[in-house]
Amino acid sequence: MLAGGDVACVQLRLKGATDDVIRAATRALMPIAQAKNVAFILNDRPDLARELDCDGVHVGQNDMPYAEARSIVGPNKVVGVTCHNSRHLALEAAEAGADYVAFGAFFPTATKQPKTTAEIETVQWWAEIMEVPCVAIGGITTENATPLIEAGADFLAVSSGVWDHPAGAAAAVRAFNQLFGRPTR
Repeated sequence: MLAGGDVACVQLRLKGATDDVIRAATRALMPIAQAKNVAFILNDRPDLARELDCDGVHVGQNDMPYAEARSIVGPNKVVGVTCHNSRHLALEAAEAGADYVAFGAFFPTATKQPKTTAEIETVQWWAEIMEVPCVAIGGITTENATPLIEAGADFLAVSSGVWDHPAGAAAAVRAFNQLFGRPTR
């Protein structure tokens, strides 16, 4: 996957896994990502992100407040916040200091049961008024990503769209890079 082109971040999301499984996966995967200058963040677990010296953490609305996550990982790590389809939550997160906000789900996804459906107009609104980057999440593939990119999404959180791509993960990354107008390797 990382050989396919620019990848900003790898997020390890192991819902329901034990701490030891998360530790082992992080210790195996983080050096690979970081060797390619790709940030490595944990989902939901600021405590383990700090312990394992990850580049940051992504927290959902039901995980813990941004301020608590920030206090755990420290000032020099990335903290991103899920904002679902809420402009209000996104503004609060940005004003509190979040490094990015995430909106979604934009499309049906098998990765998890989305709590909300987000509208592409939310990304456009955000891009027009805010400097804090936004991430679009949920069911994103190379076939449906263009409207999100055109609306101003800074990043796309992609799982199945990479791992289930018919030509393989590296080909998916190359295709996403092309959609963003980036040169491919």
